[in-house]
Amino acid sequence: MRATATSLRFSAPALCCAVLVLVAHAAFAQGRPAVIVDPGKRQVFKAAVQRFADSSQVKTDERTVEFRTALSNALAFSSVFELIDPKAYLGPDQTSDFDRRKSLACVDWTTVGADAFVEGALEVDERQFTVEFRIWDTGRCQRLLRKRYRQDVGLDPTALARRIADDVVEAFIGVRGVSASEIAFVSDRTGGKEIYLMDAEGSRQRAVTANGSINNFPSWSPDGKSIAFTSYRHLNQPNIFVSTRGQGKPQRLLTGLRREQSQYRAVFGPDGNSLAVVMSDGKPSELYSVKMSTRKYKRLTNDRSIDVSPAWSPNGSQLAYVSDRTGSPQIYIMNADGSASRRITFNGNYNTAPTWSPDGKWIAYETRVGGQFDIWLIDPEGRTNVPLISHPRSDEAPSWAPNSRKLVFSSTRRGRADIYVIDVGGGGEARRITSGAGNNTAPSWGPYPR
Repeated sequence: MRATATSLRFSAPALCCAVLVLVAHAAFAQGRPAVIVDPGKRQVFKAAVQRFADSSQVKTDERTVEFRTALSNALAFSSVFELIDPKAYLGPDQTSDFDRRKSLACVDWTTVGADAFVEGALEVDERQFTVEFRIWDTGRCQRLLRKRYRQDVGLDPTALARRIADDVVEAFIGVRGVSASEIAFVSDRTGGKEIYLMDAEGSRQRAVTANGSINNFPSWSPDGKSIAFTSYRHLNQPNIFVSTRGQGKPQRLLTGLRREQSQYRAVFGPDGNSLAVVMSDGKPSELYSVKMSTRKYKRLTNDRSIDVSPAWSPNGSQLAYVSDRTGSPQIYIMNADGSASRRITFNGNYNTAPTWSPDGKWIAYETRVGGQFDIWLIDPEGRTNVPLISHPRSDEAPSWAPNSRKLVFSSTRRGRADIYVIDVGGGGEARRITSGAGNNTAPSWGPYPR
């Protein structure tokens, strides 16, 4: 199994950042989760996380404390775990004899309420940062997982802590956590509207573009290596650019079009080669499909209405989109070749910004209620249509986490626009993950890191 650390900004020189998963032993067969979660119920488990042992030649308490803090914060972000205060531990605060010990004194941890126990060991040398860990189900006193990660010593070690947290989530509920993923968004904090990246919980916010123009609508490639976005940097007209991690400056996607053909938005399909693109030649905008490999495009819609906001189904066979062909913006679904279009929203007179959940079960969208927007969920057949987020201020531009358990969105509930994350299954209040100057909008949640 191979994964890639994601601490690099786009269009920056590539660094050696491979994270190798060297050892992985699941304690349960056939991929079944160790702990069964009842559908429709929010399950919260309590976790005890030791300070990992430090096997480095130069040991520091600061290193082990910071790593535990990062791991604990990532587990808390999952909304699956609550952390037990180390001061309440009956067992040791720090891992010892990690390689030699084969069993766990589970009663020490169940007594303080722990459902999960995480122990491990760190080692830092001149070239690499290595961490090995074990996850235990303390109630059954069973080891669920043992794994080792390794990365270049110059990279952010908290990236490994977030990966471990996602492993713990998967070991307990059968669905991987998303702490190690990234979110792209748009911010005007420096004056112009630029594309930014941040870790899923809001840390390490950094610019992808810095061209001083208007940049908007970031969309991730399925492998997480590229972002398509709209920019006015070329001839002060909207064009689609693709920024590729570590491979130079962003490049225009379609270069052979007439000047009057404006390109407003592009969304990567799940195959990584197809994009759904919104374009206009002075008439109402239409939807097109474009192949990255050939840069050839095909028209998908052809009517007098405005067709915008494409969103792919997880298997790439369909597209949700917005059209005002009935007099107001509504959500439609069509086949990926443009055939068999059908309307699915009938409540409300202004519905837009659809985004399809990775598990295919829901389409989140924004609907206008009074003077503001709320976020609703609808199933692809249009039978179930329910509110998810309601607030006196506008909540807009939803985007799904790769595990379909969380949504990121933009909201003006504090006056200016900021980015928030909420648990779809009822995991509490929305959590604000941007702050400071400027407006932060158009979030796009990236895929699982590879």
